[in-house]
Amino acid sequence: MSTSHGEYQSSGMLSRDQLLHLFDRFSFLTSQPEVKKRIADAVDDKQEAVAVTTKLQEEIFLEMGVDPRFGLACLGKVNMAYESDQDLMIHFYRFVVQEEMACEEAELGPDQFSKKLQMQHKLQEQQLEMLKHMRKFHLDDQSAILDKVHLRFLHQQMDSDSAASVLSAEQIQDIVRRRPKQWPI
Repeated sequence: MSTSHGEYQSSGMLSRDQLLHLFDRFSFLTSQPEVKKRIADAVDDKQEAVAVTTKLQEEIFLEMGVDPRFGLACLGKVNMAYESDQDLMIHFYRFVVQEEMACEEAELGPDQFSKKLQMQHKLQEQQLEMLKHMRKFHLDDQSAILDKVHLRFLHQQMDSDSAASVLSAEQIQDIVRRRPKQWPI
């Protein structure tokens, strides 16, 4: 992928294959203990974790024969350039999440990060159960329930309460009971 005489790609757009290579390489590197330590050490030195992950991306671009500034600029254009390539967009969003998780793990430390992942998993399970319960209701009731969840989430987001996006079965039934019926039974 590298060009001759030390020249780096600095125009056009990164190809699909180049992007997939970047995403795979970044995922591999951020799973390595020495890279995790590098990010954590930077955080300990009061540096931004994202500065280290960005530097890591720049190193990958250099390996690929891509000017790092150009490569980073291309990442900002992936949504527009590849919006119709669903598979690539899934890989791109995984890449973004991978970077966020690498930064969070460095900032929280392995134990706190593990606890956070467990809490997120539990919350996702609760949300799935709520959605399964909601499916028993008419579409208009489902819409009202989701509106209530959204309002609760917005109000409680300031308090960092992620559980606000989950309603119990009793709360769902209460919303349906209180909602004025607008369709014939």
